Amino acid sequence: MRGIKRVFLMLVVLAVALMVAAFVLENQQGVSLSFLGWATMQLPVAVYVVAALIVGLLIGPFFCVLAASVRRNKRASAARG
Repeated sequence: MRGIKRVFLMLVVLAVALMVAAFVLENQQGVSLSFLGWATMQLPVAVYVVAALIVGLLIGPFFCVLAASVRRNKRASAARG
């Protein structure tokens, strides 16, 4: 059973890697982003999408911990008074 799970996991990882590679290869056209007067240099679309994904993966857990902390503080203050 463990071998089947390992093979299935490897197939899923391979499929995701192939999809990412296809996405990067299909989105090679250069774009420049501008926001509030600030503009970036021209890079492929895939670079900006992957950068946004990485930033989201780094910031997301912080907000989850922050929300849990706020909930915990509300429960503690409700229990006290």
